[in-house]
Amino acid sequence: MKEKLKHYRLNEKEYGLICELLGRPPQGVEWALFSALWSEHCSYKSSKIHLRKFAYRNSSVMDGEGENAGVIDIGYGEKIAFKMESHNHPSFIEPYQGAATGVGGILRDIFTMGARPIALADYLCFGEPTAPRMKNLVKGVVSGISGYGNCVGVPTITGQTEFHSSYNTNILVNAMAVGLITEGQKMARSAAKGPGNWVVYVGAKTGKDGVHGASMASESFDENNEAKKPNVQIGDPFFEKLLIESCLEVLDQDLVVAMQDMGAAGLTSSSFEMSARGEVGLDLNLDQVPLRDSSMNPEEILLSESQERMLLICEPKKYPQLQKVFHRWGLDAQKIGEVTQDPVIKLRWRNELLTSIDPRLIVDKAPRYEREFRPWPRGNKKSTSSLKKNINLSEQLKENSQSIDFASREWIYRQYDQRVGVRTIRDASHSVGFLRMPSDRALAMTLGCRPGVMRLDARLGGLDSVFYPALQMAIKGAKALAVTDCLNFGNPEKVDIMSEFVAAVEGIAEASKALDAPVISGNVSFYNETQGQNITSTPATGLIGIRKEVENIPEDHFVDSECLVYLLSLPMAKGFYSLKENNFFEGELDVSLCAEWIQSLCDLTNRGSIQSSRALGQGGLLETIRRMCLKGVGFEMQSPEWLNGELSSALQESFYEVVVAVRSENKNQFEKDLQQLQPKLKASSLFLGRTIPERLKWGSQIDLAVDELKGLHEKAWSQHLELR
Repeated sequence: MKEKLKHYRLNEKEYGLICELLGRPPQGVEWALFSALWSEHCSYKSSKIHLRKFAYRNSSVMDGEGENAGVIDIGYGEKIAFKMESHNHPSFIEPYQGAATGVGGILRDIFTMGARPIALADYLCFGEPTAPRMKNLVKGVVSGISGYGNCVGVPTITGQTEFHSSYNTNILVNAMAVGLITEGQKMARSAAKGPGNWVVYVGAKTGKDGVHGASMASESFDENNEAKKPNVQIGDPFFEKLLIESCLEVLDQDLVVAMQDMGAAGLTSSSFEMSARGEVGLDLNLDQVPLRDSSMNPEEILLSESQERMLLICEPKKYPQLQKVFHRWGLDAQKIGEVTQDPVIKLRWRNELLTSIDPRLIVDKAPRYEREFRPWPRGNKKSTSSLKKNINLSEQLKENSQSIDFASREWIYRQYDQRVGVRTIRDASHSVGFLRMPSDRALAMTLGCRPGVMRLDARLGGLDSVFYPALQMAIKGAKALAVTDCLNFGNPEKVDIMSEFVAAVEGIAEASKALDAPVISGNVSFYNETQGQNITSTPATGLIGIRKEVENIPEDHFVDSECLVYLLSLPMAKGFYSLKENNFFEGELDVSLCAEWIQSLCDLTNRGSIQSSRALGQGGLLETIRRMCLKGVGFEMQSPEWLNGELSSALQESFYEVVVAVRSENKNQFEKDLQQLQPKLKASSLFLGRTIPERLKWGSQIDLAVDELKGLHEKAWSQHLELR
């Protein structure tokens, strides 16, 4: 029994609960069913009670509780479906296929809602470049994302990549997908209904790849990771493209009652969840499942996570027409069962009834753990070490330019097709991605979570994972509308980790409500640890926003010489000193004030006088200015406050500041607009200096050619990772 529980990754209490629910011990394939759907990955048994804190909704959110992705109505007959999900464990074991199938899986979550996928994004966390396998992990993950996304024809338009030692033995690979539903296009639901309707398997054939993948993703790594390679799925993006087109076509022809992706736990999760949501039963014949390996047994068929597969419910009279569509696209469409009145799933194999079980026992009765956690303390977070006083800013700037933390990420995004689909306005070379909507508005898309802030304070990190990307959108003139998340944490059985999880969730919930941007979809990834060493708690977020016009979006970089450059700030909390781990935080973020500030900056930007804008981030004002110079136009600092102040302050960050550049002819209008903003929020503006040709000057401290900084910035990647 002990060995059986270990094999199916169940503990003794869970086994006792199964026996209580069934009124007998589990038999045969029932072990596999409970193992998969009661895994952390599928049941969220350690997090569900806290995810209720994301309950806030507004009128734009479409009703879709429990569906594959969240959907918001953005007006003009346009709806957006989007979601973010993790593929961390598979990507560490087999980086190319792990990352590729992560992209494939998140795409299916989108088009199973009836939305056409229009964009992808990725959030990646790697270890130190010198860590074992890290160079190959970086190469494999990026190749997997580009290989799948490019072939399936969906542009990857934005992303975020972090490096830190806490990810040395457990990298993070999170993918986000966005889909569009236009007026007249049918949305799909996943609840099975209509006794007598048929259950239809569509897509690629089933193989042995990914068996027990959901359970594998719900446990920590150990020294035996290589043995887990069979748990990693193998994808085919060309099949995915065919599946997208065929699924959208049968929806358009009204041939589908319900549709669900075969994702984690494969046929098991899709069939049991469809049945439970619809409060109906399913009678399934596993003999009828299209296989690419005839030696597969029922358990392998049920748990296989082979890619590019969906489960549909259709009326019998429409089956021939539905089958014809899928066959025309070269895909299987096979009836494998039917919907029944009684809420019981019957699984049959070679004339034998394997089980007859109420799906709600597995889907709805999974254990709910109230893991121990401590209330998060409010207040200052200071490091014990003091700030540097004698800083040579010129040398520091060069050092930053050559650091992996500040190095160009161009090697990553130049491998992505960012223009396929002809909607892209701004791609991954910008801080915010933008897509052109049919209504001729600009849809904004960006990712959040700065692990350095999380290492400082988990509640602050949760707030920041929403506020910072919303701020980045605001200074491009886009209002954040909704949030998705991918909550990557270590072992929830450890009090410190669970305390960070709860604090971050509460921070995200608080910030999203203050911005009126609900959290409408997401994913939890626990047990990101190896041999007891946890990752940095990393609650990644994806935000969607809207801008009324597609023209005149402020640039991230300086565009023209002789522009006036300002620093816009709130007298709020001091930020963190982000070089190395020498971090501190003083004060308390005022959540409502942050939200007002972000909205005010959005209004200011949309008045049209700002040419360039960038939010201060890691490395403070100096690093922000350096990045704004990288397209060739330089800057000369003229503010006495910064020229004569403490040099270390140039490297600090405050929550939340932005740098903007304004053409000299727009100065009066900009300052007039600014005056209307300042009294309400007591915001401050400081004139920093002017843009100049080709050099970065900062009093007597810095006088460097922009080309030199650009060269260091671009070479740093290959120097650290030997990837050219």
